[in-house]
Amino acid sequence: MAQFHDLEVTAIRHTIRDAVEVTLRPKGGDFTFVPGQYLTFRRDFDGDELRRSYSICSGGDDGVLQVGIKRVDGGAFSSFANTDLRVGDVLQAMAPQGRFRAKEATGPRHLLAFAGGSGITPILSILRTVLAREPDTRFTLVYANRAAATIMFREELEDLKNRHMGRFNVIHILETEQDIPLFEGRVDGAKCAALFRTWIDIDSVDQALICGPEPMMLAIRAALLDHGMDKDRITYELFGSGQPGRAKQRAAARAGGATGAELTITLEGTSRTIQMEPGQTILEAGLANDLAVPYACTAGVCSTCMCRVTAGEVEMARNHALEDYEVEKGYVLSCQSTPLTGAVSVVYEDH
Repeated sequence: MAQFHDLEVTAIRHTIRDAVEVTLRPKGGDFTFVPGQYLTFRRDFDGDELRRSYSICSGGDDGVLQVGIKRVDGGAFSSFANTDLRVGDVLQAMAPQGRFRAKEATGPRHLLAFAGGSGITPILSILRTVLAREPDTRFTLVYANRAAATIMFREELEDLKNRHMGRFNVIHILETEQDIPLFEGRVDGAKCAALFRTWIDIDSVDQALICGPEPMMLAIRAALLDHGMDKDRITYELFGSGQPGRAKQRAAARAGGATGAELTITLEGTSRTIQMEPGQTILEAGLANDLAVPYACTAGVCSTCMCRVTAGEVEMARNHALEDYEVEKGYVLSCQSTPLTGAVSVVYEDH
């Protein structure tokens, strides 16, 4: 599990000043991807292994594997990719993962997407693929950014718009620099309601895709539901979702006299029982005991660390990756799960 493969960097292109499109050539492993999926990379920084996930931005029929990486203030990996990464370097990544995708097509349809900042990367992959494969499908994109200079893949979007006139419409929402009030400011519930009244026929939309910061995504999802869209037709993926302060939680748990639980982890058919510290998550306990448990974001956003609880009970601090039916079957995100009982057993399954 959590197998990493070598990828050679064959091209690096700056899409804006602080974001790059990295083209990769797999040197092993299966890197066939579904548009909307991501790659999880690992690299050592000062002796510590860091894992970061970046969405694939190339289309399913482009014949290349590309990811978009925007620099984050204080971000070790994103800064490295934007300043120090060179053609010919080798990166290590897991095979493509993720559930953010367009549903299977059964005929002509209208897809509506909302992207914020670097949230455009998985949507661009879906957009490129759908426009190429479905000649009768329409696609509307609402893309929010701080200013025109921060729009990733602006030229690519304009090119797609020109090549698919009448089928692809992009609406840029900028915090500043817009002359029309409707297209200026933040994308919130009120902005969505105005767009639905004047620019977007929500009744014609077959599926809505949302990728961006959590507050924006939740506001858009609520607006779509308020305007009659069924939740099964809304697909979303977060990024930049901060991990709760685990160190403070563990310290509080110890100060309160809490005791750790006995945890049994089954991984690749082998079981091992370990003692958890108070306030520790299942993932933290596994890693602290040198178990090769899978993980990526550690923020409850992806599903890489998913496991199934077979005994005992746990509580998830947050969950933006698992569906309700999966939770009902006992699946949890181990990076977010702490014990509610004195003994807990979990199984990591291939997924």
